[in-house]
Amino acid sequence: NALPSLHPSQGSFLVLQAVAQALVACGAPKGSIVTVGSIVGKVGNIGQANYSASKAGVEGLTRTAAKELSRFGIRCNCVLPGFISTPMTDKVPEKVISRMKSLVPLGRMGEPAEVADVCAFLASDDSRYITGVSLEVTGGLFIG
Repeated sequence: NALPSLHPSQGSFLVLQAVAQALVACGAPKGSIVTVGSIVGKVGNIGQANYSASKAGVEGLTRTAAKELSRFGIRCNCVLPGFISTPMTDKVPEKVISRMKSLVPLGRMGEPAEVADVCAFLASDDSRYITGVSLEVTGGLFIG
């Protein structure tokens, strides 16, 4: 019995909903939910209409959840990675990778740990007055 496939934003919705319900049910005085979208959800990308739309949905979901859950002391924020070195990007031809790096002001691909660090910050009390934001982790790609 294969599980039905979910659109990426459906999975984000279901996980956010389950976590929010658990936090509210246990009476936690505060909490933080961090979703992960993509810079492509904000700026688009040729040939990725479905992916871009789903990631834009994650941003909208996060902003709405931030408004709805703030009364329970739950903050919700979204991280938007740019071009990150992953097994998926390992399959991209070097010519394409070089072109992408040339568009990034910091001149390189990001590392997964750099995205994780931002997620950890948003989950921590160090960001206790931040909610409803999308934080870009892109090396400066698409600034301006």
